[in-house]
Amino acid sequence: MFTGIVTDLGQIVSVEEIPAGLRTRIATVYEPDSIDLGASIACGGPCHTVVAKGRDENGQAWFDVESGAETLKLTTVVQWAAGQKLNLERSLSMGAELGGHLVLGHVDGMARITKRVDHADSVYFQFEAPREVAPFIAKKGSVCLDGTSLTVNEADGCLFSVFLIPHTLAVTSWGERHEGDRVNLEVDMMARYAARLAEFSREA
Repeated sequence: MFTGIVTDLGQIVSVEEIPAGLRTRIATVYEPDSIDLGASIACGGPCHTVVAKGRDENGQAWFDVESGAETLKLTTVVQWAAGQKLNLERSLSMGAELGGHLVLGHVDGMARITKRVDHADSVYFQFEAPREVAPFIAKKGSVCLDGTSLTVNEADGCLFSVFLIPHTLAVTSWGERHEGDRVNLEVDMMARYAARLAEFSREA
């Protein structure tokens, strides 16, 4: 489980095809000795399992993850390439500060950026969500986009918007996002639970 608070802006070193899907090496500031093999790290949103770790000849720390068919189908992982920046977050530990909202790392689909407007003190982004996911996005509610916990400014049909402050733009990959880009979207799990409860109430 995660919080959507990015703790490192990693960079993809290499992407390799494997029988199960893709294997990706990601450069990080995380200390390799502090990462257990099998640990979970959210990489641009989707939760991934660490399968290898180490340092290169220059001392740069890295870890490897593997992505299967379902991840490649539902997320932007299929578009990953060397040099690309990724928002990283290690899994939540007991007693850690919950700075964003509870995030599972289970991406619901991809949202498309339909508008970006740069202001002096913020950047406005508008997105189009998949129709089957849009009902779970509400004004002033939480969403996780590319691994970042954000508050919904407005929601209308399949469209919703957020504002990003300069700090968020500086420490995440959002400064590089433009109109037409697709991003990983995970809706607030509480919205899904509420919808499920309502469904059973109607059937009762």
